[in-house]
Amino acid sequence: MKTNEVGQLSEPPFARFIFADVRFAWFWLILRLYVGWSWLSAGWEKFKDPVWNGSLAGTAVKGFLMGALQKSSGPHPDVQNWYARFIENFAIPHSATISHLVTYGELLVGVALILGIFTGIAAFFGTFMNLNYLLAGTVSTNPVLLLLQLFLILAWRIAGWYGVDHWLLPALGTPWQSANFLKRS
Repeated sequence: MKTNEVGQLSEPPFARFIFADVRFAWFWLILRLYVGWSWLSAGWEKFKDPVWNGSLAGTAVKGFLMGALQKSSGPHPDVQNWYARFIENFAIPHSATISHLVTYGELLVGVALILGIFTGIAAFFGTFMNLNYLLAGTVSTNPVLLLLQLFLILAWRIAGWYGVDHWLLPALGTPWQSANFLKRS
């Protein structure tokens, strides 16, 4: 591997192509829309449901968490002891708040991914939610979404190219570059 003038390792050409070349942005658009729609539809269902977002908020979360606690015993538990203690001592007592956080978090991640706004950050928070579902012993589509979101995080520079990030990221800049980082000298 070569180093550039400031001593950083350069990316392999294949990685640069799939994670940083705008010619591959169409692929990330498709992936982003799929993952975004998955989050938006899940969040919308919760938003309309009173056990998630209404007068009974927290009921569904508490039931889910109680089920997770049942998976925390035996020789090979689905839920690790440390996470079971977190569920028992923090999550269940705050189930109404967590219910709202999950509902609005899923909606926000879905909207952000669909619009391509702060794509890498949205994918990070989606990954965080999927990780918590997995730690609670629920598989479903969570491993697939988690993996796809990890790739979106890696491709953050171009994953929102066909979206709001196309204009937003150059306007805001990044911590390591000026606001004009897309300009070529």
